[in-house]
Amino acid sequence: MLRINLLPIRQLKKRAKARNQIIGFAALLVFLCLILGIIGLLQNNAINNIETSIATLKKDTKKLAPTLTKMKELEKSRDGLKNKVRIIRKLKKESAITVHILDEVARKVDSKRMWLRSLKQQGTSLSLTGIALDERTVAQFMDALLDSPYIVDVNLSNTSLVKEFNRNLKSFSLACSIASPQEETLEETTKK
Repeated sequence: MLRINLLPIRQLKKRAKARNQIIGFAALLVFLCLILGIIGLLQNNAINNIETSIATLKKDTKKLAPTLTKMKELEKSRDGLKNKVRIIRKLKKESAITVHILDEVARKVDSKRMWLRSLKQQGTSLSLTGIALDERTVAQFMDALLDSPYIVDVNLSNTSLVKEFNRNLKSFSLACSIASPQEETLEETTKK
C-alpha cells in the first residue's frame, strides 16, 4: 500500500509563506530605516548650513556695528538739521508776514484824517489803537484793511470820544486776525 503524506507539504508551504512575510517585513523595515537615515542626514546638513549662515551673519553684524551706530548718529543729526531748517523757514515766513502787515497797515492809514497810537501782533492776532476825526474814517479804514490779503477779519473793539488838540476826536481799538495768503497772492502783491 502506498501512503501519501500531504501534511508536511502544507506545513512547508506555510513555513515558506511565513518566511517570505518575515523577509518582506524585514526588507520594508530596512528600507524605512534607510529613508529615515537619509532624511536625518539631509536635515543635519540643513542645520549645519543654517548654523554656518548664522555665524557668518553674526560676524558681519559685529563688523557693521560701528557703521550702524554712525548711521544712527547721522540720522539723528539729519533730523536735528531738518528741524532747524523748518524753524528757520517758519521764522522767515513769520517775519515776512509781519513786514507785509506793517506795510499794508501803513498804506491803508489816511494820514490826514487818522493817527495810529499802537500796533501789536501776537501770532495770528493784530490789535490797533488810534485816533480819527470821525466814525466814517474808522469805518473806511476797517474796509481798507479787509482788502488786504494778510488781514482776514477786522472787529471794532472800542470807540470813545476824546478831546485832543482842542478838538473832539474818536479814539478806536481794532482787533484783527491775520493769515498768510496763498503763494499766488503773495507773488502778485510783490509784483505790485
